[in-house]
Amino acid sequence: MNAADTGFMIICSALVMLMLPGLALFYGGLVQRRNVLSSTMHSFVLLGIASVFWAVIGYSLAFGGDVAGLVGNLDFFLLANVGMETNGPANNLPHVVFMTFQCMFACLTPALISGAYAERIRFPAMALFSLLWLMFIYAPLAHWVWGGGWMAELGVLDFAGGAVVHMSSGAAALACAHALGPRLGLARGETAPHNLPLTILGAGLLWFGWFGFNAGSALSAGALAGNALATTQLATAAGVLGWLVMERFRSGKPTTLGAASGALAGLVSITPAAGFVSPASSLIIGFIGGIVCYIAVQVKSRIGYDDALDVVGIHGLGGTWGALATGLFAVAAVNGVNGLFYGNPGQLWIQGISVVGTWVFCYAGSRILLAVVNAVSPLRSSEQEEAAGLDISEHNESGYQIY
Repeated sequence: MNAADTGFMIICSALVMLMLPGLALFYGGLVQRRNVLSSTMHSFVLLGIASVFWAVIGYSLAFGGDVAGLVGNLDFFLLANVGMETNGPANNLPHVVFMTFQCMFACLTPALISGAYAERIRFPAMALFSLLWLMFIYAPLAHWVWGGGWMAELGVLDFAGGAVVHMSSGAAALACAHALGPRLGLARGETAPHNLPLTILGAGLLWFGWFGFNAGSALSAGALAGNALATTQLATAAGVLGWLVMERFRSGKPTTLGAASGALAGLVSITPAAGFVSPASSLIIGFIGGIVCYIAVQVKSRIGYDDALDVVGIHGLGGTWGALATGLFAVAAVNGVNGLFYGNPGQLWIQGISVVGTWVFCYAGSRILLAVVNAVSPLRSSEQEEAAGLDISEHNESGYQIY
């Protein structure tokens, strides 16, 4: 056990945990005033739901012994054999520290999906869907990529969750948007964000926490973590600029929401590549990520789905670009693997397989789970409940007391 690495990973775990309140503020500011508590509740309560699930069976399904390349076994059920010894996937860390770091990823990912169904899903259905999604989508996918499953055997590169976190949540978000349909106020233009300062604050906390997300995925306090730290910062900054350039070109004025969205686009885009590319390449990845995600958000209305807070456009498409960019820009000098631009075109092909496999599995699986949940507990609130706001109808609370 390495004490420095252990302390570093404890701090990184705390930083990733902070991303959940940050996401709550980010999403909370984007919804209408009557739904601010409902939206923030989605992110906050998943810290409870996902953590308990992870301890009971999720960690074992993701990181237990491989079963046919598809899922982990039950060696770690109820955290059996997960203690202070270094017998986990990272032999420089106490097993319980590695498990807790991965737990934070499991908490964050279903919370990202909540941006798609905001302002119209019933809370019991949300909780049940999230639990089932963690069991049947997230845990197997995490095993495929990080737990020794078939994608790992194929040689897929995903440093901190381009497929496991972002493409999976983007595909699930698209499934939710299709299953629930558009918000009642969408056609009337009643869906403008109610508190952009709240969103900017949330974006700042996400940016801050993302250093733990990406640098921590090195699993040690060394040079690779330092590279991931640098690439994360530079790609995020470039993502802000890429988005604002597109806004300036299209509408003539940059916006605060655009700056926050561009930062998130840069963060998502660099996530799978952070520990495989150089800082110079991260500037290109982040800048293009801002442009790609901006275009994806603009065209969603033409395609005809209501992804309320742009999870598909930013996380889904940003994660897709990041996965492919890893296959382009990966360089062996950073982490032992070259991409297309450094003489290894096969890596781009492998990354493409991971993209297709993730989108198909997560979208189709999510649609099935949504149908099951709807049969047990209706997914969508009634028109009267939606008009009154989910803060009152689902939680009997109001975010603001205005007299």
